[in-house]
Amino acid sequence: MLVKWIRCTVIDRRGFERGQRKWAGQLGEPGFRGQSGGWSRGRDGVAHVFAFWESRAFYDSFMARAHDRLAAGQSGTYKDSQVRLFDYRFDVKTGFEPKFTDADVVRIAHCKVRADRVEHFALMQEKVWNPAMAGSPGMLRGVFGEAPGNEFLVLSMWQSAAERGKYRAERVERLSLRAQTEADVAALAGDVVELEPSWTV
Repeated sequence: MLVKWIRCTVIDRRGFERGQRKWAGQLGEPGFRGQSGGWSRGRDGVAHVFAFWESRAFYDSFMARAHDRLAAGQSGTYKDSQVRLFDYRFDVKTGFEPKFTDADVVRIAHCKVRADRVEHFALMQEKVWNPAMAGSPGMLRGVFGEAPGNEFLVLSMWQSAAERGKYRAERVERLSLRAQTEADVAALAGDVVELEPSWTV
């Protein structure tokens, strides 16, 4: 599975949201698995969109055909668009599916990992972080993806902000020490995204 993550700064909110709803046109595209997104809780005007495709081949075919027509609806409504593609490596918790109807919040961690620490980082994600997140109240499911250049994305879905709030500082600090995160990670960026149900395809 291919995970696409788009982050942009919106300059025309109403126009952007109107255009976002037009992405429902992806339904029925071969290999399309689902899409959703919403607004950053910490950064004003920043939107995140997540799309899931069965494979790179299906995604490339869509990009060559229908993408530009759908994207035209949002032209001029945003700036600073960043698009990244990640290959699925494993589930966070179990049985990942790109369904968003039961989730309120998506948490993103985007990591640039030191080249000699990649395997250790992936192992710690599996052995330390995954069980801790899976055991957190309100955590539904997630996905761990990898991109060329030792880049990783951890995307987790949560039932409500209140539940995610319990997964907090001192616990994360303890887990970081156990997983030796500082030794593995060269750069880390994260965000919490309030999902917009009307963006879900």
